[in-house]
Amino acid sequence: MRSSFTLSSPLLFLSLCIYFLLFFNNSRSKPLCHKGNKSSPILINFGDSNSDTGGLLAGTGLRIGLPHGITFFHEGTGRFGDGRLIIDFLCESLNLGFLSPYLDSLEPNFESGVNFAVAGAMTLPRFVPFALDVQVRQFKRFQSRSLNLIAQGSKGLIDEYGFQNALYMIDIGQNDLLVALYASNLTSTPVLEKIPSFLAEIKLAVQKLYERGARKFWIHNTGPLGCAPKELALHPHNDTDLDQIGCFKVHKDMAKAFNKGLKAICNELRSTYKDATIVYVDIYKIKYKLFREYKNYGFTKPHKACCGYGGEPNNYNVKATCGRHGYTICANVSQSIVWDGVHYTEAANQVVASHILSTEFSTPQISLESFW
Repeated sequence: MRSSFTLSSPLLFLSLCIYFLLFFNNSRSKPLCHKGNKSSPILINFGDSNSDTGGLLAGTGLRIGLPHGITFFHEGTGRFGDGRLIIDFLCESLNLGFLSPYLDSLEPNFESGVNFAVAGAMTLPRFVPFALDVQVRQFKRFQSRSLNLIAQGSKGLIDEYGFQNALYMIDIGQNDLLVALYASNLTSTPVLEKIPSFLAEIKLAVQKLYERGARKFWIHNTGPLGCAPKELALHPHNDTDLDQIGCFKVHKDMAKAFNKGLKAICNELRSTYKDATIVYVDIYKIKYKLFREYKNYGFTKPHKACCGYGGEPNNYNVKATCGRHGYTICANVSQSIVWDGVHYTEAANQVVASHILSTEFSTPQISLESFW
């Protein structure tokens, strides 16, 4: 039986052409499972050891092996800690794999993001490995190279849409404060004079990323540096130097000054970039709460390192730091806040990450998953 349908009518033919043209254009404008939609968030991170997932190891070849990584990875991964970092937990909350370091040359996976953070990184001085401005320069190279390779047919990379919809995370500044404090012999005035220059570099980084299409920012302030066992062990002190929970007052004051300035910069940037979302996360409040209310979280002896040497009260000695000859590990890592005198344990990082995800300590209170 012959079909009665024909294209003999010019009007019918024209209508079909318009229909297929509109359908084709619509399917192109709304690609399925595109990088950056709800099914595929992308994180691009800048920072120091707080979020270094192997950058220092890849970039310098310095061995960061066991006991680092002993709790979760059961091997050294370049992370400073016994297991997962805060950023690892944030990735897990988004059902992402852990971020590959930008400098990793062996089978990196950049589909869900990239990590430029390197332990020891600072905002200043500029142009030194691996200062914040260098990390931003590396990003520019990474972005340009990714787009060029995609144009040539490469797969598994972040495309232009992905870069535009990625969340750009920054967690840096603690090393600048500590170096300045050491140089001033824990005197506050010289440090206060330097803080604006540290903050200016973070502001400049956001501006440069914005110029490259970034519109979503997630910025962590710095934590309570004076609560770390390393600081308490290195600097002679008496009770008048410490606050009510046993943390250095001068470190506390400098961190608060830095954080106040960083929050002001975030407010300023929001006013300037109306089309951008800039979330300021108060890591200081979260971590200070951890030290103040440690018993409520199942921790003991908050100012004592789990992995180190020296015993009470801080178990930290520069001659036998975690991983070097003579170190010991506490019986129950999950009951320690600080792993090696500086960096937090996986257990503590998990608590911090849960508070971050609650949005209670974020300005504005925007959930991480709502960015996609």
